[in-house]
Amino acid sequence: MQKKLEKPRVVILGAGFGGLTAAKAMAEFANVTLVDRHNFQTFLPLLYQVSTAGLAADHVAHPVRGALRKTGVAFRMGSPISVDHKNKTIKLDSSETLEFDHLVVALGSVTADFGVPGVNEHALGMKSVHEAITIRAEVMRRFEDLCRFEDETVFSIAVVGGGPTGVEMAGAFAELVRGPLKNDQAHAAAHIEIHLIEAGARLLPSFSESLSARTKRDLEKLGVIVHLDTAVAQIKSRVIEIKDGASIPAQVIIWAAGVQGEPTAALLNLPLVNSRIDVEHSLQVKNYPYVWAIGDIAGIKGKDGRLLPMVAPVALQQGKFVAQQIRRVSETKPLLPFAYRDKGSMATIGRHKAIVEVKGFKFAGIPAWYAWLFLHLFYLLGGRNKIGTVADWTWNYLTFDRGNRHIMDSM
Repeated sequence: MQKKLEKPRVVILGAGFGGLTAAKAMAEFANVTLVDRHNFQTFLPLLYQVSTAGLAADHVAHPVRGALRKTGVAFRMGSPISVDHKNKTIKLDSSETLEFDHLVVALGSVTADFGVPGVNEHALGMKSVHEAITIRAEVMRRFEDLCRFEDETVFSIAVVGGGPTGVEMAGAFAELVRGPLKNDQAHAAAHIEIHLIEAGARLLPSFSESLSARTKRDLEKLGVIVHLDTAVAQIKSRVIEIKDGASIPAQVIIWAAGVQGEPTAALLNLPLVNSRIDVEHSLQVKNYPYVWAIGDIAGIKGKDGRLLPMVAPVALQQGKFVAQQIRRVSETKPLLPFAYRDKGSMATIGRHKAIVEVKGFKFAGIPAWYAWLFLHLFYLLGGRNKIGTVADWTWNYLTFDRGNRHIMDSM
């Protein structure tokens, strides 16, 4: 009688798109423990809507234990502080030590300041629910100041970074000002400026030039002041210094210029490349065949020789793939190389304004907007979150209002 193989012990660090996908995919054939410093997963693609009062904060967060229910996957809330490669154990800040046969690192990314002075001190990032609520509160607090004074004081919001996050946020702020805030107090809303600052020659550089140009036109129609070829030299309190010597006043500065690998990865004594963990095409970490890296933290190159983008589709595909790879190891089958299937990109600028590009096929406007809504709703975790998001979106659409204009950062 053939002896039954023992299930491999797998520890996964990070419950983002990649880590949670991998955990579910391995539940059948492995003893999996998922570790994250939060007990919820944040749906990052919609986080900007919390910042701009379009969604309630709890609609973009889903409890990890709820997502793992009936899977058999164990969950531990904590952060890794050290790894013992000799004994294959990892220590958490909760003082618990976990043993593993395979370690999957899916720690994600953090805001990258690119060495620009003042970013950490004077700008707000966009990587957590707390940051999103802080941004919303700061904007609404300044709006209340304008309502109180009713003079010619101008309140400026500056979004640094012309990628999808920056574009979507600038457009959402413009619609917040033109709709709900104008209805609340027209004089105050008329004195709010929104700046979008991009160091490159065009917005959304990963899209075609025609869609980039359309995005710029759509934003400007909404009243956004777009600054191209504008590299930030330094951020000070309430002002952005530009490398050409100019300056842009801004009371609220949002840094959406880029991300880098989560620094916690450095504690694991693993090789790094550009802040990301250096991996083979099998997704195994170089020189550590029992350690795997997926998602934003994984430094793997695509066909063009460049590191794969830090976006959700990459993490989702790698989460499923690493589960297959670990199963192949347990069955003593040869490993396969990971190949990213780019299914296209999309971004929304505002109501009925969005762009989609899939393998050379481009479309924009209302069809793209509905495609964007459907896809994001599809990937959002939790039935309650889906219903709540649909309710918020429907209310916003029908009434031109946003009911989440709360100042809650200090509560």
